[in-house]
Amino acid sequence: MLGEYRIEGKRAAEIAASVERAVGAGELEPGQLLPPMRDLASRLEVNPNTVAAAYRTLRERGVIETAGRRGSRVRPKPVTTARELSRLHVPPGVRNLSDGNPDPALLPPLAPALAAAAELSDREPTLYGAAAVEPELARLARADLDADGVPDGPVVVASGSLDGIERVLAAHLRPGDAVAVEDPGWHSVLDLVPALGLRAVPVGVDGEGPLPGDVRAALEGGARALIVTDRAQNPTGAAVSAARARALRAVLAEHPATLLVEDDHGHRIVDLPLHPLAGVTRHWAFTRSVAKAYGPDLRLAVLTGDPVTMDRVQGRQRLGPGWVSRLLQRAVVHLWSSGAVDGAAVAAAYGRRREALIGALAERGVPAYGRSGMNVWVPVPDETGAVARLLHSGWAVAAGARFRTNAPPGLRITVSGLTAQEAEAVADAVATAVGPAPARRYV
Repeated sequence: MLGEYRIEGKRAAEIAASVERAVGAGELEPGQLLPPMRDLASRLEVNPNTVAAAYRTLRERGVIETAGRRGSRVRPKPVTTARELSRLHVPPGVRNLSDGNPDPALLPPLAPALAAAAELSDREPTLYGAAAVEPELARLARADLDADGVPDGPVVVASGSLDGIERVLAAHLRPGDAVAVEDPGWHSVLDLVPALGLRAVPVGVDGEGPLPGDVRAALEGGARALIVTDRAQNPTGAAVSAARARALRAVLAEHPATLLVEDDHGHRIVDLPLHPLAGVTRHWAFTRSVAKAYGPDLRLAVLTGDPVTMDRVQGRQRLGPGWVSRLLQRAVVHLWSSGAVDGAAVAAAYGRRREALIGALAERGVPAYGRSGMNVWVPVPDETGAVARLLHSGWAVAAGARFRTNAPPGLRITVSGLTAQEAEAVADAVATAVGPAPARRYV
């Protein structure tokens, strides 16, 4: 059952650590069955309750999964091996459409903004005890949020959207709590939730966002939080429509104790209007990162939310990094106030590239989806084979396994740097790799 590896320990923490070390070292492989609790307790000469506590800790940490009488197994994708680390190796000469990066040609130069921020910081240095948020950043961010109908709330700055989401979840949830997540969804969130000891409950997604029926079922089943991507959803390009927002708000109104976390992933790269869900539940948070519009290395996201949540997030932040660099915040202020990015032009550029690929695929009988953002989702019957055949044809795309739990197989194709001519070539390669397929929803 376990080969040569022997689980060790007398206390629950020691037993759990022994298993986790073995998983991290590859001595226990994904899918491998662990001993029944009573058998392991007898072998270790401990109480079965001690082994039960160890297994519970491992489940909460996302290392193992339990399927009733079928026993406990090492997770197929344990959180000690992030999905991001399983990304495709792209050989030289292969065009990379798998990385999810923005087009560098559409990003603004950072030197003027950083120089202006440094000059201001020389005149007005930030010292211990200073406010965590640059006042002008808060003012500009709040004005944008007001214009988009996001409810009023304090402004907090985090080191990117994922940092903000992690801090919000940690502010309210405890290990073992269930979180409703989009499926397909952002692989980093799918890794983060079990890494925090939380249980992910997948909800289906179509072009207009999470399916209300799935969200209702998740919340009625005990999920304490819901994470929603408002626009440019990764990997499907979904964007929450006005009608879908009304339906989701109605579901959330039935569960006011739900922690709602919204990620406006497409801010300033999408021309579809925002339809926020915030304001229905008692606790909520809304985050906007500058990564896609201004550059991934600007590790900064603006959060707002209910006062209790934001106070907890900022309080915990003070005990860790303290604050996000005010120098960096001032650089973002310069980028915003100088109009360094023409959001409408960027959105139009990505829109043309998405539509070119989706249209070319449709002409070849291959359905594809992508209402917004820089990615296109293509349902396929066999994503492993399709990825391999496309790689052989000179195109690297991302396998859908990185982004899904229960959703059917698919491919994520990043179109951010794709030309119209390349779209035709990619469509030819995809059609050859997957063959014509009937139109279907990707839920």
